[in-house]
Amino acid sequence: MSAKRVERLDGIGPLAERYAVFLLDQFGVLHDGTRPYPGAVAALSALKRAGKTVVLISNSGKRAQPNESRLMKLGFEPGSWDHFVSSGEVAWRSFNDMAASGQLRPGTECLLISRDNDRTAIEGLPFVLTEAGEDAELVLISASEGDRYDLDHYIRLLAPAAARQVPCFCTNPDRIMLTAVGPRFGAGEIADLYESLGGSVTRIGKPYKAIFDAALEMAGKPDRSLVVCVGDSVEHDIAGGNGAGIATALVLSGILADTSDLAADFNEQQAWPDYITDSFSFR
Repeated sequence: MSAKRVERLDGIGPLAERYAVFLLDQFGVLHDGTRPYPGAVAALSALKRAGKTVVLISNSGKRAQPNESRLMKLGFEPGSWDHFVSSGEVAWRSFNDMAASGQLRPGTECLLISRDNDRTAIEGLPFVLTEAGEDAELVLISASEGDRYDLDHYIRLLAPAAARQVPCFCTNPDRIMLTAVGPRFGAGEIADLYESLGGSVTRIGKPYKAIFDAALEMAGKPDRSLVVCVGDSVEHDIAGGNGAGIATALVLSGILADTSDLAADFNEQQAWPDYITDSFSFR
């Protein structure tokens, strides 16, 4: 892919005039994990009032329902999006299908890497949780606590499983996450660590095809020329949108808020947005 001209916008208003379907990231676009960004609540509602199909597409290791509940607690208006697809939801459905077909043995010992002791990623699945890498038959990395632990913590936890080539699934490929104390390493960085320890990882989420296919299926399989993906990550949102053959808009309110050399990021990832805007606001 070669570089292309990127159009600067003051907000997402012009996109509403050009596209019928919006695939929207949440972290870094709608909110920072603690509070909505200025104008984001109103902008999301404005898209629905304008008759747009809105699918929230997130590299969250949690399933869709907990994510939607959090959005409403943050003040987003119920009904201001049509569907929510998370990498955790895509993974859960895949594991559930594997269990139904006999590919996943009941009682499989799972080492779950999550946040705040969250277990929703595996509820209803035939896993037995273990906290020991020595016992794990499957590793599931759904979130990071990089604001509480350093990578040495995860090395101690994961090294025994990686040494035994235990299969690992990462349902949040983001390498950087936003926290109350600033950017910290995300679940994707832990997945990279697992590979460096000798294990192999299957990544589920943006920029990979499955989550975009799921989002477009939920949107009714629209003509891709009518779809725009809005996100704050070149590596995940823009590269994923490029791969899916849809337009992309990069929002500079999230992990790239302090980046001065966007062109270097585009060249490094070999991914270029169609649009750039400072915030997800309806102007």
